Amino acid sequence: MTWILDVAPDACIGSGVCVALAPDRFTLDGAYARPVTRGVEPDEALLDAADTCPAMAITVSERGAVVGPRPWS
Repeated sequence: MTWILDVAPDACIGSGVCVALAPDRFTLDGAYARPVTRGVEPDEALLDAADTCPAMAITVSERGAVVGPRPWS
């Protein structure tokens, strides 16, 4: 199983929360974050990054279905 990471460049505000939570998966490229690699092994830290992104700019998907950010219960 592979997850796909996306960061919407028009939504990202460069807060760095994703880099702090998953430094091996995200990097700041100038004023914006981007995934180091788009295809990754599943990891709870990636869902945490998507859930806590203040701009809701991160999407984690698997086979076209969004798995993160997770809906709030």
